[in-house]
Amino acid sequence: MSDATLNAVKEDPDDFAVQIADQIESFILAVTAVSKGDDPDSAVPYLLLEVSQLCLAGGRLGAHEDILPADRYEPDLGPEPDVDELRERFAVLLEPIDVYSEVFDPYEPRKAPVACRISDDLADLVTDLRHGLAHYSAGRTTEAMWWWQFSYFSNWGSTASAALRALQSLVAHVRLDQPLAELDGLDTDEDLSEEALAEQAGQVMAAEIAGPLGLRTV
Repeated sequence: MSDATLNAVKEDPDDFAVQIADQIESFILAVTAVSKGDDPDSAVPYLLLEVSQLCLAGGRLGAHEDILPADRYEPDLGPEPDVDELRERFAVLLEPIDVYSEVFDPYEPRKAPVACRISDDLADLVTDLRHGLAHYSAGRTTEAMWWWQFSYFSNWGSTASAALRALQSLVAHVRLDQPLAELDGLDTDEDLSEEALAEQAGQVMAAEIAGPLGLRTV
């Protein structure tokens, strides 16, 4: 581990907490603003930037030593704020490109890709992050940091990284002038077996290869 990384991991706990809280609050505010759809053409680039910044905060939490809560049991925060409106706004805003394919755990062998939605990812991220922010706003800094670190490993870290890959791919397709392939049949409500997914992928690859060669696929 480099000296710079070691120093970052061992930085002042109070400064670290303030910086993480600021990044998380900034993400929630920015994503909520984007969801209003005032600038739809810039929505994906803005989301790419914000999710990238959030992944940086998550990486810092992941590199930090384990944070332990002061109390054995987490204080009751009451009902969680509803994020359905946020989810629905993003589903409308991103409708043509909302669904993408993701491998849940790259270290589990022979796991088939699953269909995910960027709108679901963003709503789930806001839910997890708001939970910790409620602790932080109530002055329970250690509890907030514990929650953000724990949920980074257990949930929002993988959600953010998956959304980031999808958003980066969308921006890359546009900037490199590479039209997206048709995603017929990719549905989050459909439970596809590994065999069906492999057959579907094979059909797509066959079509992509045959097209430039002037061949017809069955």
